[in-house]
Amino acid sequence: MKTYGNYKDYPLEQWVWPNFTPHEMRSKGDDSLAVNAVAMGRLQRLRNILELPMVITSAYRSPEHNRNVGGAAKSMHLQARAFDVQMQGLDPATFEAAARKVGFTGFGFYEESGFIHIDTGPAREWGNRWWKKPRTNPTQSTTIRAVAVTATSGASGAAVAVAKLDPTAQYIVLAFCGVAALSLLWIVRRRLARWAGGDR
Repeated sequence: MKTYGNYKDYPLEQWVWPNFTPHEMRSKGDDSLAVNAVAMGRLQRLRNILELPMVITSAYRSPEHNRNVGGAAKSMHLQARAFDVQMQGLDPATFEAAARKVGFTGFGFYEESGFIHIDTGPAREWGNRWWKKPRTNPTQSTTIRAVAVTATSGASGAAVAVAKLDPTAQYIVLAFCGVAALSLLWIVRRRLARWAGGDR
């Protein structure tokens, strides 16, 4: 692996990956550049499959830059075999499947920063696939909260809470209250009938 002191020193006639530039692949710390042709070939094939722009936030890292960002001592970035790709504008599940298809073997999932690390090192993965987390239906959750408020707070507080809901949630709450009221009325009528008949 040959390292260039500045990405501008890389001979452009040897650059064969049309959707990327030496500037994108440089070490952000000092603008140095090293290129792994196998990793770059897989990155280009991945781009061809996705047919969408890819924002590379980190590719090659010089040893100094890798230390400054807290990178692993044996990071694949040091060998120009790793890329951190922002998922904005991309579907993470589709991206991962395509990356595996073209031969990437190392995967890191970074929810807070919204990017996926891919590399050509040993097969391994870390982090959580944030797009697979179960999601709660917003209408359902707000409805449950409103029902709880209706049951535990005063009428005025419940009315305010219900008024803040969307129309669908309001309908569900009102229907629930209506059923509850009818059930209570039925119970009271049966109790009154029993009292009238002497059944106490």
